[in-house]
Amino acid sequence: MKKKLIILIFFPILTLAQQSQKKIVASQFRVEGNCEMCKKTIEKAALSVRWVKMATWDIPSNKLSLLYNRRKVEVKNIHNAIAKSGYSTLEVKAKEEDYNKLPMCCQY
Repeated sequence: MKKKLIILIFFPILTLAQQSQKKIVASQFRVEGNCEMCKKTIEKAALSVRWVKMATWDIPSNKLSLLYNRRKVEVKNIHNAIAKSGYSTLEVKAKEEDYNKLPMCCQY
């Protein structure tokens, strides 16, 4: 009887603890850009980071929405990959040589 009582008490606590440690998380941040070509490049750069599951960049708002495994990758790595492709984020500014490689329509 004691074992059943212990299980009934601790099972909900364990379940809540597991839910608070979600692996896949959503994140959203601003990435500078202009057009459909920017969209392709930004999304490709974000998805090039291992453990990024989904990346969608919205042109009018310049917001990148992500799903990634927070246990395997830090969001800073995603910012760095995007900056390396020539696009600045709020955390990481693209290097001038990377930015200059962008087509004219993509230079913001």
